[in-house]
Amino acid sequence: MTILRFVLVAGILVGILALLGRIAPGRSRLIVQGDQRNFPVVSGYNLERQEFEFPRDFGADLNLVVIPFQQYQQRLVDTWVPTLQEIEASFPGFIYYELPTISGMPIISRTFINEGMRAGIPDQTARERTITLYLDKEEFKAALGIETEDDIHLLLVDRDGNILWREEGAFSPDKAGSLVETIQKVR
Repeated sequence: MTILRFVLVAGILVGILALLGRIAPGRSRLIVQGDQRNFPVVSGYNLERQEFEFPRDFGADLNLVVIPFQQYQQRLVDTWVPTLQEIEASFPGFIYYELPTISGMPIISRTFINEGMRAGIPDQTARERTITLYLDKEEFKAALGIETEDDIHLLLVDRDGNILWREEGAFSPDKAGSLVETIQKVR
């Protein structure tokens, strides 16, 4: 009976590890190149479990990156979403992403967080465009010239990684107007 229990427990553990290997997001890579006018090379997994590396995988000529650092900041991100959807519909060649940025952590924690977010976001497009970064936040912030995690940060980035516009905080008509003006200038 003891051997049977051992085999059963070992089988369950192997199954859990195999499942974890399939759904666990990998640790993000961060390569800082250039200065704070350039988006660093960074990788992460979206909530559909696909790996992305930016700026290589930006999907448009103009990409708005929304960076929250704390869970409570999602409500600030949400203030921008309706306007970003309108801008995206009005300007072909523009797309937006959410890059929740979290300190590097063990695989179990990364899986728990990503799967929890995945379960809580029913919209497929939102899951595809939410790419979680698990990395050294201090190095990432320094590369982007971000001084504080107290607010969300928004960056308009071209396909080559050049940062064309930046803002922080909740949506306001003035901030959105400034974004649209920048899009119109660089198109």
